Amino acid sequence: MAEKQFQKDDVIFHQGDEGNSFYQVIDGSVGIFVSYDDEENIKLTELHKGELFGEMAVIDAYPRSGSAVALEDGTKLKEIAADDLDTYFKSEPENIVLLMKTLSKRIRDLTEDYEKVKETAAELDVEASSIDKSSLRALKKYSNFRQRKIEAPSAEIAREVQKHVKGFAKNVASYPSGTIICKEGDTVKCMYDIQYGRVGIFSHFGQEDQVQLTTLSSNCFFGEMGMVDEAPRSATAVALDDETTVETIYPEDFAELFEKNPLKVNQILQHISSRLRTLTSQYCDTCEKIAQKLEEKG
Repeated sequence: MAEKQFQKDDVIFHQGDEGNSFYQVIDGSVGIFVSYDDEENIKLTELHKGELFGEMAVIDAYPRSGSAVALEDGTKLKEIAADDLDTYFKSEPENIVLLMKTLSKRIRDLTEDYEKVKETAAELDVEASSIDKSSLRALKKYSNFRQRKIEAPSAEIAREVQKHVKGFAKNVASYPSGTIICKEGDTVKCMYDIQYGRVGIFSHFGQEDQVQLTTLSSNCFFGEMGMVDEAPRSATAVALDDETTVETIYPEDFAELFEKNPLKVNQILQHISSRLRTLTSQYCDTCEKIAQKLEEKG
């Protein structure tokens, strides 16, 4: 790990670069831009003390999705290389949850933009002039991906993420079929790892408008978003088989989990990263379709 200092307008890395390190802001601020070298560049976000960026390059060998630029003179950063990740986590185990929070925030923010562009796609089927400016801005944010296709995780990567590492686990319990593991609307600071059986994810469980959203099998994680941002649960998780066995993981467990089963921590990070990569691919596909429709409509 190394500390680096930048002056205003210094480019820390360029969009599309390969990388093997990420950064934490110690002092100053950093902007993340799409198409930074173009006149119509867009600042996606601004980062301040304590915040992380560039983490996808380390977790998922992900090309830089934007350019990082110092916004102030004397902006100071800590650079964490892939080889330093173990040291970074061992020195401050809370950094594991911080990295999870960073990835989860990316998912939350991109989900909001994705919903906007899906609405835009629907509006285009009616009349292009009806598209509101905020939806067009969300589209423009990632229009550059038309030139650089973002692929969803391959089936091989998905299988690797689902191959859970055996070993140390804590807070493991088995449930009979029909048991509610966590309830929609509850605020519970934990995530879950299914070790045996199946779990159904339901909206409005037990009500007339109940909908089963998906079924998760053994070797699946769920509930990590609610753990890191402490938001109410968006759905109810229910055991579908007798003896469904689930490990409950709390933020304070990660120090011990990393010490005794570090590969599992890495797998959890890859799981969240895979979600983000899939969402990004879906978002960019929709943006490309909208751009094509706009061209057709002139």
